[in-house]
Amino acid sequence: MKLVPLGDKIVLKQFEAEETTKSGIVLPGQAKEKPQEAEVLAVGPGGIIDGKEVKMQVKVGDKVIYSKYSGTEVELDHEEYIIVKQSDILAIVED
Repeated sequence: MKLVPLGDKIVLKQFEAEETTKSGIVLPGQAKEKPQEAEVLAVGPGGIIDGKEVKMQVKVGDKVIYSKYSGTEVELDHEEYIIVKQSDILAIVED
């Protein structure tokens, strides 16, 4: 199956949470904070959203930082994804 976002929506695959802290402490599952960094897997077409033209500024493969409590978590074929609006993307991470 494949997720195809509509309008200004973006499908993200969240990076795995760190299992240990920088000082070497191993974190149990519930103590791990979900990262706000993810990879863009699919991008909607943009267009006219609520009367305003929206041009998509991210592309598939981009690494992005998104708002902490934004989006909708979706599970498809035993994989977890997050669908967010483009306005929930805070930055593109460039190497």
